[in-house]
Amino acid sequence: MKKELAQLDSTHQKLLDLISPIDDERFGQRPAPDQWSIAEIVHHLCMVEQRVLEELERSLEKPAVHVGLLQRLIPVRLLVGRRVVRVKAPKTVEPLDAPSKEEAIANYERVRRTLKEFSATHGRERLQQIGIKHPFLGTFDGIGAISFVGYHETRHIRQIKETIKKIGN
Repeated sequence: MKKELAQLDSTHQKLLDLISPIDDERFGQRPAPDQWSIAEIVHHLCMVEQRVLEELERSLEKPAVHVGLLQRLIPVRLLVGRRVVRVKAPKTVEPLDAPSKEEAIANYERVRRTLKEFSATHGRERLQQIGIKHPFLGTFDGIGAISFVGYHETRHIRQIKETIKKIGN
């Protein structure tokens, strides 16, 4: 679990370092009408992470999950970390009404702390017995779900970099 949590911390710090210098106006600026602002991207990341956490908490009450062979063999980072294949976000995690920069970061920090506490409380063995179903990628065990969160963040860091180029420094 230490490796996965260290990766989460590293990725999260990269995101914070990237968005911290951006002023409030540019943070909320969309590069085009059909593209998300940085505020919306961060809000989406927070919503997805909260949703993963809630699904993991619910799965504690269910029988052990069995992840298929294909799902175990294909690394999550290949499916999620790259922005080669783009998928429209499910309505439940569309970033409508993104909060201010300060609030977005505070919300995201809170959910990340909670996910890390959940992971530390339940540990690797228990997390391998629980799982969530992703709407496009199938079932992940708890470890895969936590890895998904980090790679999903990496994917959107790339999107934020693209957005910064489009809206200017």
